[in-house]
Amino acid sequence: MEPVQTEDAGPMAEVGDAPDGQVLGQMIRLARKEKGLTLEDVAKAAAIGRSTLSKIENNLTKPSFDIIRRLMQTLDLKTPQLFLQSGKSDISGRRDYTLTGKGEHQETATYDHELLCTELTSKRMLPYISTIKARDVSEYENWVRHRGEEFMYVISGSLTLYTEHYRPLMMVAGDSVYYDSSMGHGCVSTSDEDARVLWVSLEI
Repeated sequence: MEPVQTEDAGPMAEVGDAPDGQVLGQMIRLARKEKGLTLEDVAKAAAIGRSTLSKIENNLTKPSFDIIRRLMQTLDLKTPQLFLQSGKSDISGRRDYTLTGKGEHQETATYDHELLCTELTSKRMLPYISTIKARDVSEYENWVRHRGEEFMYVISGSLTLYTEHYRPLMMVAGDSVYYDSSMGHGCVSTSDEDARVLWVSLEI
């Protein structure tokens, strides 16, 4: 996923006396305001929707582990300062759904992401549909890289996947690929229309 580039210690950092959602929201709001950042600034940098960030600050939703990690990086907060949900849960039979076109949009210079099933907390997979706007690999200032593994399925159009250790891979609708997302990577559309893909990122 393009906007998330992390170099953190690991997915299950432990903290003591974790604050509740209200305290978490207050800490995030305070850190944001101390940096002079707007909701839009932080939401864009953390690759989440503005509405989601507002809900977190007002204790109206419980953010997933992945979202907390992004906020931690964006606001330069230390692990003990943030409430990290445990990846373990005794709850079974959970579900979330997203209606067509109703995902949370996050746009960058090279991608237009639609994040799916964002209300489900403590999930380790991050599904999203992306429109690939980039037309040349030179549009990426740096390799995209983040912890975990990714699955990508081409929904429409054609593209080239550039990776750090392999030759460029040309892909068309119906093709799929699975790779280590800590390896530098980036996609460019090669069809007349911008290619659309389904991505599933797995935090490991």
